Amino acid sequence: MKTIGLLGGMSWESTQGYYRSINEGVKSRLGGLHSAQIAMYSVDFDPIEKLQHQGDWAGTAAILSQAAKNIQAAGADFLLICTNTMHKVAPQIEAAIDIPLIHIADATAEELIKQNVKTVGLLGTAFTMEQGFYKDRLADKFGLSVVVPNEPDRAVVHEVIYKELCLGNINPNSKSEYLRIIKALAEQGAEAVILGCTEIGMLVKQSDTDIRLIDTTAIHAQAAVELALA
Repeated sequence: MKTIGLLGGMSWESTQGYYRSINEGVKSRLGGLHSAQIAMYSVDFDPIEKLQHQGDWAGTAAILSQAAKNIQAAGADFLLICTNTMHKVAPQIEAAIDIPLIHIADATAEELIKQNVKTVGLLGTAFTMEQGFYKDRLADKFGLSVVVPNEPDRAVVHEVIYKELCLGNINPNSKSEYLRIIKALAEQGAEAVILGCTEIGMLVKQSDTDIRLIDTTAIHAQAAVELALA
């Protein structure tokens, strides 16, 4: 079994989902008392969140690149960044280490292609929904058409992530708003909707809607299990 490197803490609420999903995946595949071999570095999210909103992506890249080096030094065979947004600095992190990085957008796109989805909605932080590092990768590398909420709805999605979900708060009113926004994306032609922030799966589940939801945390974790056991 290969050792999975997890760069987490952004937020820790979603990182615990990675840890659980990966270990459940290994147990399901191998049975008995088997669990995953994991080297995890969990950062303090507060300074990173401040740098994000200041637009200091170089500062975030420096913190996460050092954390990735520590994960590699701990014996990881490959790395997952346990957040969608911070894949904005994935190239800098990849350049700092010698082990492969399993990109969350790639794993998600491969699952969408398996499901024959061509047009997909995207929910996430404002950074993920508005900047090109995620949307353009889906479009340019995998040929997917990506639709995002309108500007007021993007603000709602972003605020709920940072002010509620990253703090572990589940608000029924926010859930209703997310389901409304998901429905609007479907009305724009989305055949499925990417839960493109690792916390969103805490708020909305597939059982809440008939619209197909693509949970990036679950997909990324499963990709890690498959590579670890390959």
